[in-house]
Order: sequence, then structure tokens, then C-alpha cells
Amino acid sequence: GVHIEDRDGNRFLDAFAGLYCVNVGYGRTEIADAIAAQAKELAYYHAYVGHGTEASITLAKMILDRAPAGMSKVYFGLSGSDANETNIKLIWYYNNILGRSEKKKIISRWRGYHGSGLMTGSLTGLDLFHRKFDLPMAQVLHTEAPYYFRRADLGQSEADFVAHCVAELEALIAREGADTIAAFIGEPALGTGGLVPPPAGYWAAIQAVLAKHDILLIVDEVVTAFGRLGSMFGADHYGIRPDIITIAKGLTSAYAPLSGSIIGERVWKVLEQGTDENGAIGHGWTYSAHPICAAAGVANLKLVDSLGLLKNAAETGAYLKAAMTDALGAHPNVGDIRGEGLLCAVEFVADREKRRFFDVADKLGPRLAAAMLTEGVIARAMPQGDILGFAPPLCLTPREADEVVAATVSAVRTVLG
Repeated sequence: GVHIEDRDGNRFLDAFAGLYCVNVGYGRTEIADAIAAQAKELAYYHAYVGHGTEASITLAKMILDRAPAGMSKVYFGLSGSDANETNIKLIWYYNNILGRSEKKKIISRWRGYHGSGLMTGSLTGLDLFHRKFDLPMAQVLHTEAPYYFRRADLGQSEADFVAHCVAELEALIAREGADTIAAFIGEPALGTGGLVPPPAGYWAAIQAVLAKHDILLIVDEVVTAFGRLGSMFGADHYGIRPDIITIAKGLTSAYAPLSGSIIGERVWKVLEQGTDENGAIGHGWTYSAHPICAAAGVANLKLVDSLGLLKNAAETGAYLKAAMTDALGAHPNVGDIRGEGLLCAVEFVADREKRRFFDVADKLGPRLAAAMLTEGVIARAMPQGDILGFAPPLCLTPREADEVVAATVSAVRTVLG
């Protein structure tokens, strides 16, 4: 279900599913039983140089059966961060095999989140993950976030803003040189950067630019894959055609650590060419495709299907957003209520008419989240803004959505009046 208890026996409705990862909900014995059975049968064997286990092979097949068209293989890791590290290495390898040694830069977006390692922390476009870490690294560039509410020019329509995002990307590519840029990485909908669905037409326009300049597209679906938006993949939800897809969180609903890089046919053919010429690819982790984690993934995806969680995420997510809008849409300090599927956010402003934000020192977001906790609901104060984020388990019911809304309203009254 959607509830969790602390050490003192206090019960909370977890409206952020851990870190938007416990998609099927807590207490699913089917996954626990699968983990135990796999541990008894075969607790571990490595996945180097062609090895695999029944669990990892089964899970890879299940992923590809659900993935967007044109995807070919799955490489398993343990976290979204290491999956994106894998993606960058494979893209550099890809361009080396094609004799394009200068085509190595990666374009990410401000406010995107792609991990907290060296390269992945660089890809992330949030100050907290750069400051004091000497990041981003030189190979990583950032372009405009598709965050319509925070556009610099309030007079822009959505279409105008999309055109602006495209112009910014084109200008960046022109400055750097298309022959130096290997890939563009983006989440279908921004996650940690504010829970922001893209403006209409954004992805079609961005993909046209990438295709023109022969730039690969990595779609980071760590948050969105396996039902979060009400679709199996965010790529299909928004009509995106990826070369590589990053998956993690919803792959096992965090019952065990597992991530994956889904490699598209275009990239896979070049990787095959590289191994023909150079032997095995020199990349891997000890725990890649760990059979216990893979068994958790198999059981988890079966539950996503059998519980009808995609349909529920779409329907209950729409209900949650509508209820939140009805309850708080007219509040003078509520600037934006947005969402897609079971991603929802409420963004607060000091002045609604002028879209003037609160001072960072006020720590309004954390204060609101703390007030919600006293109401028995866990929400998340998102970074770089006064934003309450909601991403509950996909089994959330309308009645539980009402509890989330009621707790939010109470917290807003307590903190803002």
C-alpha cells in the first residue's frame, strides 16, 4: 500500500513513494518471495563476457517487450547514476568506432537530474550537485529547461517558449560545433528539478534539431518508466524516439537495487562492429544483472500489469491534480499546480500577479513539507524553488488522494494563512 511506519509506530501516507520509486507500493509479498526464492536457487553469478542468469534474461525480455519500438538490448547496473555513466561511456565508444573522436560533448538541461557521480552529477543541472564539487566537467553543456512557468519572458505563449528553447539549443550547437556534440540527455518530464511536464510540442521540436545535427538522444526514464505518467514509458507518452533509455526506480519498485541502459538498434549495431574489431567492450560492474535484483524486477513488472497500475496512475493522477487545483488554485501564494499521471507539484510564490518568488532564506518549501508531516503525509520539498512535490505509489486510491490534498491545504493554512 501507500503507508509506512516510523520506529515510534507513527503511520504516514508516503506521497512521494520513497524517492518516487516504490511504484507498486509497500508490503508486496510477491516481490519478497521472489527475492527469497532466487537467493536459495542462485544468489549470484556475474554477467561478464556473455554470461547471464535465467532471472536477468527473463527480465531483459520483459523490458524489451514493454519498451518503445527500435530498442535492442538491456545492460543492467544498480542505480540510475551508474546507468547514465554507462550510457556516456558507450556513446564515446560509439563515436570512436565511427572515427569521430571529437564528437564527445553531452548536452543536458538546467534543472535536469541524471545522477550524483562525476559525469552524472555534471549532467544534473542543479546547483546543489555542482557547488563545491568542481562540477560540471568540461564535456558537459547545459541548455534551457522546458519550464514554462519559470520562463524569463512572461509574455511568451507556450509555442513561443518552445521556439525559444529550440533557438537556445541551436545557438549552443552552433557555438560548440555539431561535430563535437555526441548526445542530448533529458527526462521526458523534469523530475527533481520541479516535476515539470514539457510544454506542448517541445519534444517534437527538440528531436528535429538533434536529427539535423546527428546527435544521439538519451531519454532518462529513471522516474517515468513503468507507469509513473500513466504510460509504460515516458518516451511513448510524449512521442520521443530514443537511442538509449535509462531505467531504475520503477524497475524493481526499489525492493532491490537495479538499473538498466536500454540500447537502441542504431547504437547496438555500432557496438557490435566495435567488438568485432576490438574484442569485448571493457566495461562492467561486479553486480551487473544481479540475479536477486533481477528476480525482484520480474515480480515487480508482473504486479504492474496484474494490478492495472498504468490505468490507475493515469486516472487517479488526473483526480489528484484536479482536486489539488480545486482546493488551492485560487490561493494568492499558489503560482502553479501541474502534473502528469502520478507526478504532481504545487509551486508557491510571494506575489502571484508579478510571479515574484519567496526569498530562499525563508525555506518555505521545507516548512510546508514539515507541516504536512504533522498531518501524517510525506511530501517532498523540491530543490531550487518553493515547490511541494508528490509522486505516490501507483496504487494510490482517490480516497488516499483526498487525504494528500487535505494535508496540503492544512499545511498551507498553517504556514501561509
